Amino acid sequence: MYAERLLPHDPEAEEAVVGSVLIDGSAISKVTSFLKPDDFYVEKARLTYDACVALAQRGEPINQVSVGNELSVRESLERIGGTSYLGHLVSTVPTSVHIEHYGRIVQRTATMRQLIGVAGDIAAIGYEADPDVDSSLGRAEDLLFRVRSGRGTRDFVHIREVLDTYMEGTASLNMDQGEHLAPIPTGFSQLDELLGNGMQRSDMIVLAARPSLGKSSLAFNIARHAAEQGSSVGIFSLEMSAEQIAIRLLSGESNVDSHRLRLGLVSDAEERRVLDTIGLLSELPLYIDDTPIQGIVEMRGKARRLQTEKGLDLVIVDYLQLLASSSRIENRAQEMGEFSRSIKGLARDLDIPVLACSQLSRAPEQRPNHRPILSDLRESGSIEQDADVVAFLYREDKYTTPEEWEIKNPTEPYPRNMTELIIAKHRNGQTGMVPLYFREELVRFESLDRSVTSREFA
Repeated sequence: MYAERLLPHDPEAEEAVVGSVLIDGSAISKVTSFLKPDDFYVEKARLTYDACVALAQRGEPINQVSVGNELSVRESLERIGGTSYLGHLVSTVPTSVHIEHYGRIVQRTATMRQLIGVAGDIAAIGYEADPDVDSSLGRAEDLLFRVRSGRGTRDFVHIREVLDTYMEGTASLNMDQGEHLAPIPTGFSQLDELLGNGMQRSDMIVLAARPSLGKSSLAFNIARHAAEQGSSVGIFSLEMSAEQIAIRLLSGESNVDSHRLRLGLVSDAEERRVLDTIGLLSELPLYIDDTPIQGIVEMRGKARRLQTEKGLDLVIVDYLQLLASSSRIENRAQEMGEFSRSIKGLARDLDIPVLACSQLSRAPEQRPNHRPILSDLRESGSIEQDADVVAFLYREDKYTTPEEWEIKNPTEPYPRNMTELIIAKHRNGQTGMVPLYFREELVRFESLDRSVTSREFA
C-alpha cells in the first residue's frame, strides 16, 4: 500500500550531518544523544556516520583520513564510493555550526519511516480479525509505544525544573567556571582526607554495594554537596526518575520524612521548610538526565555539551550494569569491560571525576565475613582494573539480627544504620574505612566522629 510512495528522507540533511562531523570531529557530541546510524536512509551516509560513531566511542580523532581508514577496515569504503564521497561531503558543508538542526531533520524523517512501518504492522493485526479485541488493541499500542519510546531520549534537566514539576508549577544559576582544576569535595571530611582533599580530576571512582545498601543515596548526597560548593554536577540516572531523585534530595535537605513527603503528608512547619529547601536546591548547578536506556556514546555527547554550555565538574552514573551497549557483545564480562573503559575515557576526556555506582555479586552473602572485596565486583574484573578508586558500602545490620548481635557482642550496642564506606582500592593514595550513619527516613548519610580507620584489603 505504501510501496508506490517514496519513504520520507532528506539526503541533503543526512550529508550535512556527516559532512559536519568530518570537518569538526567534536561536533558529533551534539547529535549522538538523539541520532543513531539506523536513522539514516541513504546507505552511504549511514555507513559513514556509523564509522564516525565507532571512532568517537573509542576516543579516536574523527576526520576524513581516520573515517576512510575505519570504513576500509569494515570493508565498506567501496560501498560508499571511495574517498571521493568523503571529499564530496566535506566540500558541500561550509561549517558544522548547524549540525544539530540537520540532525533533527534526519531524526524526524526516520521517525516518520518507523511510523509508516508500524502502520503496516497494525494493519496486519487488523486483518487477522482476532476475536480478542483487547489483545489486538494492546499489540497495536505496544507497536506505537516502541516508536515513541525509541525517539523519547531525554537530556539533562536542571533540578529547578524537576522541583517545579513536583510543586505543580511553583517557582540558572550563572556559573563561575573558574577554579576548574581543584578536587571536588564529597561533603564527608574523612573521605575527602583519604582521597586527597576530594575527588580528583580525571579519576574514575566506583561506588559498589549489594542492593538496598544506599549507594545511590550516597552518590546523590555527594552530588548535592559538590553542587553546594559551586561545582556543576551531571547525574545520569538509569534506574530512578528525576522526580524521585529530587524528592530524595528534598527530604535530606529539609529533614522531612521522604515517605510522607512523597505522599504530601507534611505539617505546616514542614511545608515551610520544604518550600525554603526548594528555593535553595533550585539554585544549585545540578542537572539530571533520567533517560532509562542509553549507552556511553550518548552519555559522552550529553556530558560534553553540558560542559560546553553550563560547565561540568562531576558526573554521577547510576548505575553501570544498566548501561546499554552500542555493539553486539554476547559476553557480559566483555560488555562490562567496554563500559568500564568508556567511563574512564569520559573522565579523562572531560578532565572531571566520574562517580559510577555498581552492583556487587552475591559472593559477600555466601561468606562468613560479609564485607565485600574487590573480586565481588559484578560481571567483570575490568571495573577493578580501570577504576582509580573503588569504594564499598557495608552494613552489619543487613546480615545480623539484634538477637545474634547481642550473643556475639553483649557489651556493644546494635549497629543499626551504621555504615562502613570501605576504600578498597586507591590508585594514587591510601585505602581505609570511613564510618557513616544512614538516616533511612531522610535517605541521607552523615559523618561519624571517628578517625579514619586504615585497613588492608584483599
